[in-house]
Amino acid sequence: MNKYDVIIIGAGPAGLTSAIYAGRRVLKTLVLTMNLGGQMNLTEHIENYPGVDLTGGADLSLKMMEQAKKFGAEVMLNQEVLAIEKKEDDFLVKTTSGEYESQTVILAFGKAPRKLEVEGADKYLGKGLSYCATCDGPLFKNKIIAVVGGGNSALGGALYLSELAEKVYLIHRSETFRGDEILVNKIKNKSNIELVLNSEVSALEGEEVLEKIKIKDSVSGSDPSSHEASKDRTIDIDGVFIEIGYEVKADFVKSLVKVDELSQIITDSEGKTSVEGIFAAGDLIQSPYKQIAISVGQGATAALSAYDYIQKKQGKTTVRVDWGQK
Repeated sequence: MNKYDVIIIGAGPAGLTSAIYAGRRVLKTLVLTMNLGGQMNLTEHIENYPGVDLTGGADLSLKMMEQAKKFGAEVMLNQEVLAIEKKEDDFLVKTTSGEYESQTVILAFGKAPRKLEVEGADKYLGKGLSYCATCDGPLFKNKIIAVVGGGNSALGGALYLSELAEKVYLIHRSETFRGDEILVNKIKNKSNIELVLNSEVSALEGEEVLEKIKIKDSVSGSDPSSHEASKDRTIDIDGVFIEIGYEVKADFVKSLVKVDELSQIITDSEGKTSVEGIFAAGDLIQSPYKQIAISVGQGATAALSAYDYIQKKQGKTTVRVDWGQK
């Protein structure tokens, strides 16, 4: 079996940065991932990555991967990880296509979109219901669509879709948004975006494809009389995009490392988990801020910690503090 120094699970900003830093430390590095870029790959416009005025998530993902490969990392796509097992002092990572052994593991598989739990959601997936605005948005050019959610992903998705669709309903269960104020202001200045606040989707309807959504008052709304939406109304629609947050799908590691009540992996400031030799970085850890720039820093930290762990195992000098500090 081919043995690695570091196996990184996930190829978003945290995982790819880990691969860059591990490669620069001349560690034999393998990245296992279902897809390249994670949530970053689904972001159409990135304006807050330091040093880059404007870029697309897919372009940034590709550049990060090529940089990781330049430093020797091996990247394997379409790899679903099924289990991680402790094997003496090392780890055995099992995927749908094979098994790989490593001295250390870095968990960086991020979060997955939270599903809409309403009647008809499963029936209309791919038939009018989508969890990816940048993937499926072009299919709804000049159509009437809705975006459900109130965070940055919902705001960004609505803005992107407003350039394609005839009309966009932005449905949010509260009166205020959780996203950046600059995005909120852009939303309010878009003539073809209608805010549907203090409201939530209660059902999806249609014959073969999605045709209508039902809207009801949200229990989180503080003042029903201030609703911009009428009570229990139906909206004729061609498509709906769900942007209601993300969740960690960590079932395959829950029995191995400690997680919190949201299944987020618990780490210390150095990216260490409850198991020696396993590190974590990015959206799946307890950091309250889920941003590309933050994930990049966490990925670098996890890789350097993995390097120090390996050095210590081999009885070599570790590099605990940069810049020559004691």
